[in-house]
Amino acid sequence: MTITTTQLSTRVRTWALVAGLTALIVALGALVGGVFLWLFAALAVAMNIVGYFYSDRVALRVARAQPLRQADAPEVYESVRQLALRAAIPMPRLFVMPGEQPNAFATGRNPRHAAVAVTEGLLLSLSHRQVRGVLAHELSHIKNRDILVSSIAATMAGAIAAIANIMQLSFLFGADEEDNPLGGLGALAAMIVAPLGAMLLQLGVSRQREYLADVTAARLLGGAAPLADALQEIERAHAPALAVSRVTAPMYIVNPLAGRQLTAFLSTHPPLSERIRRLRAYDRATGTRQQPAHTPVARAA
Repeated sequence: MTITTTQLSTRVRTWALVAGLTALIVALGALVGGVFLWLFAALAVAMNIVGYFYSDRVALRVARAQPLRQADAPEVYESVRQLALRAAIPMPRLFVMPGEQPNAFATGRNPRHAAVAVTEGLLLSLSHRQVRGVLAHELSHIKNRDILVSSIAATMAGAIAAIANIMQLSFLFGADEEDNPLGGLGALAAMIVAPLGAMLLQLGVSRQREYLADVTAARLLGGAAPLADALQEIERAHAPALAVSRVTAPMYIVNPLAGRQLTAFLSTHPPLSERIRRLRAYDRATGTRQQPAHTPVARAA
């Protein structure tokens, strides 16, 4: 299967899931009945609009990200310029967010309106070569146009969570059964189905796109070792988990909440060990030789 075919398959499946979740929101409103039908329909439309135009601002604000100044990280800027040129995309805006855990994510609606955010821990604990690997992965999401669907998915998942909370309150404090005898039943169904729908959407969006971004990054880098080494270093890191929302966690290169998942099946990302194994296999298949590591991009004062 070629990379182009894989990209098309991933996009079609993801958009189908987003459309299905939109329909689910409307269906839940119809089940509860009354004004909820129109309220949920309006919410679904609003969330799609917000997800398209403002998802990057929301994600960056939630992550407490601040613009990364070129003077503070010239090597990062130079790496992103080179990689963006190879990927044939505009250079994205760069941000840094607080947190000791090495991590990063990309967001935006298209390559011309994209942003990449990295944690302070990523710059402090990883070598420049490894940081370059992580950046290549995030630029691959931009090149593959994953960022729009993942951003909308996060926004819709947030809407689903809000609906579940509304329905829980409705169920606890009573529904107007004179207008709709199924109101209480609908509220109970929404409480159960809504979180499940959000989870399934995130699972469908995340897993395949991570493998695709890993392979695309290896091609941009001319080898998979920098990214594989970075993922291995992140896996070994014992830094405190980032304070992130369950809704935005799937956007990161490594899910910050992965340690809190009940099982591997419920994880929004493939296992790190499998991603590393595939990257190592890529280098063996292409005959790429590993290069020596370099010093970290930044050092603690």
